[in-house]
Amino acid sequence: MSNATNTHDTSGGLTLVLGGSGKTGRRVAQRLQARGIPTRIGSRSGSPAFDWARPKGWGAVLDGVRAVYISYAPDLAVPGATGSIQRFVDEAVAKGVTRLVLLSGRGEEEAQACERIVQATDIEWTIVRSSWFMQNFSEGEFLQMVLDGTIALPAADVAEPFIDVNDIADVAVAALTEAGHAYETYEVTGPRLLTFSELAEEIAAAAGRGVQFVRIPSDSFVEGIAEAGVTGDVAWLLNYLFDTVLDGRNAYVGDGVKRALGREAADFSAFTHRIAARGLWQPGNREAVA
Repeated sequence: MSNATNTHDTSGGLTLVLGGSGKTGRRVAQRLQARGIPTRIGSRSGSPAFDWARPKGWGAVLDGVRAVYISYAPDLAVPGATGSIQRFVDEAVAKGVTRLVLLSGRGEEEAQACERIVQATDIEWTIVRSSWFMQNFSEGEFLQMVLDGTIALPAADVAEPFIDVNDIADVAVAALTEAGHAYETYEVTGPRLLTFSELAEEIAAAAGRGVQFVRIPSDSFVEGIAEAGVTGDVAWLLNYLFDTVLDGRNAYVGDGVKRALGREAADFSAFTHRIAARGLWQPGNREAVA
């Protein structure tokens, strides 16, 4: 369990947040900045800019950095991710980074390969291995489906312990700033399992409007996301996740949030009521929700 008074010494160095404009990275950066921790946002719009496709620019981003939160876009399962993570980790260690926190995915062979790269270093590391995000339905890929009233996905009747991204950010910040998290692998999930049908029912109840889940064939899903203009890597990833990871291998609850923070993970019902109270799931309201 973490001890908020027992902090990791990051004096004289920056904490780099890769994917600082994404779902987890944005929240991690906000929490670090709120604590007064010198923070650098690693993104293509940052200064210096960070781009996974442009490794020649990584050195400038790593200058003066002591700790790094690694969130690889779109996902560690994407072909080529392992090579990028190896190259980045090697450069980070060479530049004097002393702590790495990697956001990983459950049940993904490729993600676990990236975990091993981080674990093979001779510096402090923490793995945050996450289930599916609750926020995928409030600010992510499936928000429009919720607004349309039909969550149409090629998902089987398999349960998933969806996690609140705010819990991921809290665990990551603890690992970046506090002692006691080095060499830990935290499998972070929500506190209960939900099928996509049950998830849709809970969103509908909280939003006060009709939302249903409809299972569709994989080829129809692939065609639909292509027509919607989803990029190649993201389209491949979504298809991979539904075809491979949602086969029951992850249908259990992890204890990572409790081990890292000493409290229970947020429940899906708390998430739905919070989002519904802000009106996000009402047609015409596309305001981003923190």
